[in-house]
Amino acid sequence: MLIRSKNIYPGSLIETVKLNGVDPQAWLTDVLSRVADHKISRVDELLPWNYTL
Repeated sequence: MLIRSKNIYPGSLIETVKLNGVDPQAWLTDVLSRVADHKISRVDELLPWNYTL
């Protein structure tokens, strides 16, 4: 069901963050505070595997 797949995505995102050695709460807090003003051409900087504080 489509609804079921929507519930899986946030968990998959958090697991991806963890697998990249990043604290999920710190990452999500920082990304959400920066995303509105971040240039779309540099969005890859916010991905868990490229993330640095």
